Amino acid sequence: GREFLEGKAKTSRAGTVCLILGDNVFFGHGLPELLMRAVESVEREGGATVFAYPVRDPQRYGVIEFDANGRALGIEEKPAVARSNYAVPGIYFYDGRVIERAAALKPSARGELEITELNNVYLKLGKLRVETLGRGFAWLDAGTPEALLQAANFVQAVEERQGMMISSPEEIAFRLGYIGIDELRAQAKSLNNQYGEYLTRLADGKI
Repeated sequence: GREFLEGKAKTSRAGTVCLILGDNVFFGHGLPELLMRAVESVEREGGATVFAYPVRDPQRYGVIEFDANGRALGIEEKPAVARSNYAVPGIYFYDGRVIERAAALKPSARGELEITELNNVYLKLGKLRVETLGRGFAWLDAGTPEALLQAANFVQAVEERQGMMISSPEEIAFRLGYIGIDELRAQAKSLNNQYGEYLTRLADGKI
């Protein structure tokens, strides 16, 4: 991880990095634009950007405490008594100094290096921005078998209703202009399954 981030810092304008937990699923209209604004904010101002999401069971997560003006006061990891119902979902944007700041962290009482403590370092320095994800966004933490099933059911329901796939790498690359229609058709042709048929419909303008 450190070697990757150090290489990223040398090639990026501001060494901006994004960390996303592998068992987290995000979905919602306008999400790409929201994430790009977070990137641009870190590149422009440094520091870090995290998100706040309302949940029913905040005790399972890092919980953000806000003052009366909506300003973040602190983040507590898995508190016995939560000071708000806003959890920090598993996607974070940091400037290039995250490497040295993470290296200075000490293990918590649980014996782990907590991402919450890293976020609190930025907060104490006045360098942490918190963006609230509204009710139009879905955040699913698929870290347990039950939660994984819920995430799978959610994705299946949306895809079957809309006839469009969620997070197809080829579709994303095509829509962003990273690959052309010929490359898209070649990818579709190499896949003799429903996914290949989906890419063919996309190339034919039917999606």
